[in-house]
Amino acid sequence: MSKDEIKYEITKVLDRFSDKALEDILAFLKSVEDKHRTAIFNSDILQKILSEDKDLLQKLAK
Repeated sequence: MSKDEIKYEITKVLDRFSDKALEDILAFLKSVEDKHRTAIFNSDILQKILSEDKDLLQKLAK
């Protein structure tokens, strides 16, 4: 899957979130970026973060 295709799919999912949930997700992503600026590009680390916070992300989606 290309980067543009991935962004498109992410956008489709995010369009279903409330404004508050989107703000929370953005804050979360910025905090991850700040903490792991160099490591965030490692997909294994990103996958670990997302899997560890799966419950939180699911709650934000509601």
